[in-house]
Amino acid sequence: MNPLWQPNPEQIKQSHMQHFQEQLKSSLSLNFDGYEDLHRWSVDHPEKFWEQLWQYTNIRSSQPYASVLKHAEKFPGASWFEGAKLNFAENLLRNRSDKTAIVARLENGARRTLSYIELYQQVCQLAAALRNAGVVKGDRVAGFMPNVPETIVAMLATSSIGAIWSSCSPDFGINGVMDRFGQIEPKVLFACDGYYYNGKTIDSTPRVQKICEQIDSIEQLVLVQVTEAVTDIPRAVNYSDFLVQANTPELQFEQLPFDHPLYIMYSSGTTGVPKCIVHGAGGTLIQQLKEQQLHTNLQTDDVLFYFTTCGWMMWNWLVASLATEATIVLFDGSPFYPEPKSLIDMAEQESISIFGTSAKYIAALEKAHVVPRETHNLPALKAILSTGSPLSHESFQYVYRDIKADLCLSSISGGTDILSCFVLGNPAMPVWEGEIQCRGLGMAVEIWDEQGRSVTEQKGELVCVKPFPSAPIYFWNDPENKKYLSAYFETYANIWAHGDYGEITAHNGVIIHGRSDAVLNPGGVRIGTAEIYRQVEKLDEVIDSICIGQNWDDDVRVVLFVVLRQGLSLSDELIGKIRTSIRSETTPRHVPAKVITVTDIPRTISGKIVELAVRKVVHGQAVNNTDALANPEALELFKNLPELQD
Repeated sequence: MNPLWQPNPEQIKQSHMQHFQEQLKSSLSLNFDGYEDLHRWSVDHPEKFWEQLWQYTNIRSSQPYASVLKHAEKFPGASWFEGAKLNFAENLLRNRSDKTAIVARLENGARRTLSYIELYQQVCQLAAALRNAGVVKGDRVAGFMPNVPETIVAMLATSSIGAIWSSCSPDFGINGVMDRFGQIEPKVLFACDGYYYNGKTIDSTPRVQKICEQIDSIEQLVLVQVTEAVTDIPRAVNYSDFLVQANTPELQFEQLPFDHPLYIMYSSGTTGVPKCIVHGAGGTLIQQLKEQQLHTNLQTDDVLFYFTTCGWMMWNWLVASLATEATIVLFDGSPFYPEPKSLIDMAEQESISIFGTSAKYIAALEKAHVVPRETHNLPALKAILSTGSPLSHESFQYVYRDIKADLCLSSISGGTDILSCFVLGNPAMPVWEGEIQCRGLGMAVEIWDEQGRSVTEQKGELVCVKPFPSAPIYFWNDPENKKYLSAYFETYANIWAHGDYGEITAHNGVIIHGRSDAVLNPGGVRIGTAEIYRQVEKLDEVIDSICIGQNWDDDVRVVLFVVLRQGLSLSDELIGKIRTSIRSETTPRHVPAKVITVTDIPRTISGKIVELAVRKVVHGQAVNNTDALANPEALELFKNLPELQD
């Protein structure tokens, strides 16, 4: 099998990955025989690797670190860059020129731009306003906001003070917001009057009002006009009125320890109240710069887009690219409105060079028969990033066949838990069909079998066996660290178990087969759900699917739910076609005992299917936190199904 894409010598020569290795050769007299050799060195010598990365990414600090890594044997408990004093916002606002920092587009066609100097000036004005409102180091500032420039300005102003930023997108229901912001007690709330989605204007103000009524800690509500709706919320001040625009004081970047809290992120919350995951400024900065520069080859002249909301970690990842002085493109709305090619149109119009999205979006583009290679001119496009779920072999083929042949398709996987990736792309390596290119530098990722042995070309649990700087610093309201330890270190002492089921390939790439807690176990054989989805995605008749294991006759049987293309019904012939497709490419144990049609698949607000929640409903168990779902009503489709009674 040949790779789908291979960088040419000039592309490799000009890559950050190559330049970083040249730095290692110059400063440490190191030569590496390929990426695996470099990766092995990076995890065997973490102090040297992360120190060299600090220098390469030019992290700005007012006080140098006294040591790179202390207590490396403790995980959790390792200490990074002790003694350093820095500010996250200062590192993102190093450019003060007229260069475009942000291009912001809304579904209704509105477009705005913000230069780096304009961004800096707005952060100055907003930081002064927050200080006037009494915000100090350690306070929480929350955003119930769409993906617009004001959200970035609010985050940067917050972090310049040393306060902690946390955000939810405005499509969250009131209980979902309360489950998150109610735990962290923000002092200031940024919210919008509404947003646009799928051709509709959604009014946010009733939920904003309820949030302020129910969270006593909120002392100031700042309202951003997005839809220009007429609003009358008590205590609200308009964003433009809140800014200190006259005699604005110079922006003060509080100089803080490396692990000073920056963000509070949230677990999905589909099995209980969301966990509040606290991330440190330094770890977030150095890890995301590593991924963007070395693993994505982000350059200052790039235009980077990621389709995300402010409730998904990819928003935080996207914003960090300001530190590389690139231009970022924001989009808020439905990716398929007014038609499936809308984001591809935008990529052409904005000369996007790095296009980030979800595996689901790429699969949906193919199902919609969008062929950008024939309809669009995309000379700038050099990379497509995909995350959210495993990217199928067919989607790999689709990208190179129907979008563009000469680009690096980087499937990436990590999570909110680490605000980054364990496995991701590499612009200086080939792309193999169905495989994530490599394990991240400095990330001691292994696949362990059921006996806790490290294995290759064999499925098992994805673990990280050594500390890394972007691990959460703690969970909010978890004084004894019990929730933190239970979340990642309960399975193996001193070893991070991420909850992914995967394998390391013969190319030293990685395949993620699904979440460990969703692994099917018919007859005692472990099966990743992604193996089944891959075969189902090939079928033009099927729009979407979800697969679970149902307890049956002292065993587990595989049940597949499918959403069919409009106008089709689930005939015996189609069921046979689905089963044959799965059997021919996998094993008889993968073949579903039941194939059932439904009209919708429940998903989280960030677009991930919720296999555990569906499994609970099928077994008659309660799903306690449906507010984490974008379409909780879809769970009703799986209750008391007669097809599952025999």
